[in-house]
Amino acid sequence: MQKRGAGFTLIELMVAVAVVAILAAIAYPSYTGQIVKTRRSAGAACLMEQAQFMERYYSTNMGYAGAVLPDTACTNDLGDHYSFEFSAGPDATSYTLSAIPQGQQESRDSQCGTMSINERGTKAASGSYSSTPAKCF
Repeated sequence: MQKRGAGFTLIELMVAVAVVAILAAIAYPSYTGQIVKTRRSAGAACLMEQAQFMERYYSTNMGYAGAVLPDTACTNDLGDHYSFEFSAGPDATSYTLSAIPQGQQESRDSQCGTMSINERGTKAASGSYSSTPAKCF
């Protein structure tokens, strides 16, 4: 009687590689979509932090004029993905802050695009969710 050697045949190995490749092809787009959503949420939270800074500035200076956005941990962490700046103002009574996507975030996030908030707390987005910006914040 001959003993058969233990191990995998080439066919079995190729089937396993094909299964792994199919799983990876399904999982990778989902993974990148979740990364975009996570960065979007972090960008919205940072935008809200900037708006809170503006309200603190208003309460100490009785106006928004002259305000400069601070360099915070969130703006540094998201620097490769979002640019935070004033899109209008600041003047004595109003401002509009914007979170502008950059790099891969800009090309992958067509749903929200540029997110903004003003002194009244009105939120807006420039992407396909522009009619319902609450989905972005």
